[in-house]
Amino acid sequence: QVQLVESGGGLVQPGGSLRLSCTASGSVFSLYTMGWYRQAPGKQRELVAAVFSGGILSYADSAKGRFTVSRDNAKNTVYLQMNSLKPEDTAVYYCDAHYTRDYWGQGTQVTVSS
Repeated sequence: QVQLVESGGGLVQPGGSLRLSCTASGSVFSLYTMGWYRQAPGKQRELVAAVFSGGILSYADSAKGRFTVSRDNAKNTVYLQMNSLKPEDTAVYYCDAHYTRDYWGQGTQVTVSS
């Protein structure tokens, strides 16, 4: 069983930045594909960015050029640096760890508003 704890959400003005963190329990973190998803009210959950166990990165088109995903295997932590935030980035952001199955964090709210 893997437990994921997210942090770093909050309220930010358009154009601002936030860094989300997700720390996982367990000893095989380096084997997981770690993903950040988001879900806005009334919309389906969507993939924002992912970092594979080998370090390959993947981004949704909406995140390219603004968001950066990274991982620190020594700390069992994945990060999502979000810059140039827009109101449409407002959502609950979830961390996902995938190996033989998916494990989800509880989510952290990101609100972009003036």
